[in-house]
Amino acid sequence: MFQYHYLNKISDKGTALWTEDYQKTEDVAQAQAIVVRSAAMHEMDFSKELLAVARAGAGVNNIPLDRCAKEGIVVFNTPGANANGVVELALCGMLLGSRDVIGGINWVQTIKDTPDVGKQVEKGKSKFAGNEIKGKSLGVIGLGAIGGPLANAACKLGMEVYGCDPFISIDAAWRLDSSIVHVKTRDEIYENSDIITLHVPLLDDTKKMIDREAIAKMKDGVIILNFARDLLVDDEAMEEALKSGKVKRYITDFPNDKTAGMDGVVAIPHLGASTEESEDNCAKMAVKQVMNYLQNGNIVNSVNFPNCDMGVCTKASRITILHKNIPNMLSQLTNVLAGENINISDLINRSKGEYAYTMFDLDSIPSAIAVEKLKQIDGVIRVREIDK
Repeated sequence: MFQYHYLNKISDKGTALWTEDYQKTEDVAQAQAIVVRSAAMHEMDFSKELLAVARAGAGVNNIPLDRCAKEGIVVFNTPGANANGVVELALCGMLLGSRDVIGGINWVQTIKDTPDVGKQVEKGKSKFAGNEIKGKSLGVIGLGAIGGPLANAACKLGMEVYGCDPFISIDAAWRLDSSIVHVKTRDEIYENSDIITLHVPLLDDTKKMIDREAIAKMKDGVIILNFARDLLVDDEAMEEALKSGKVKRYITDFPNDKTAGMDGVVAIPHLGASTEESEDNCAKMAVKQVMNYLQNGNIVNSVNFPNCDMGVCTKASRITILHKNIPNMLSQLTNVLAGENINISDLINRSKGEYAYTMFDLDSIPSAIAVEKLKQIDGVIRVREIDK
């Protein structure tokens, strides 16, 4: 029987998936799995019972990833589960940036109690005239689970779409509309786009990527959308560009002390994934990934260990090993099993940065002594025997 604990309220669509082999516990120290949304975990102490943390969402800034890896705790997230909600809000953001809908709505509130509102509307509406997005050029930086579908949707709306993603997967590339113009550099996006939308992770290379130098390369009156990460944009540079008119409007889903009151900014309170459907999808994916790992040892969508999937074990035994990514590790592991005359029916070994994961399907059950020998190998973090 596995036990799980919630640090946040989780959608019923996800919680309904737990089988009779799982039991909820209010004592986090007894849990083999934690499911979390936004709760901060950096100051938490983790018990030796804890095997997995599942983030019902994409971002994992609230989880100490490296400490979890060192303690043999696999951290999962749910990429793509909330993608449609973000795509739809980004489309809304394009319209809000092109048409001064918010300015017009706010103005109506100022005249709502005056006589002849209808006549005033007809006289004053020209102040809020904007532009249509059909025929405009859209630059999409990052063509993954959100950027790719957004680019496709923009094509259907009659936009000329440029896409830049040097790390795009083959699967994501196949899903792109054939009319999307693939460019190799961000500079080509900056130079050709009326609207630019960001869909990349926050890395050293992308932090404050929209700075003074980048903005200078853009068209006058460009609209910039940020539904990815706050720190992708240099706020000081953005304020200067909005004041000068170089940037017509900045649409961000990440208001901060600077941008929340900045003229020319449409600041949305981080609503990208705030839909019932997104929360349901994230919860379902998180629970399924945890069960697959606890029951089968399979890792899918981990952020601190490599993905490894051998399906359901049909042999006598399955051994899984979280370990450091160091030379000669695999031969040491296989030597222990060979020493017991155990045949390895199948294996998989993958690495991710400093860490690696090895799975063995065996034709016989290893002894407790063999398992202990595996645990004593230098660099091994955790060894699990998966019950059939």
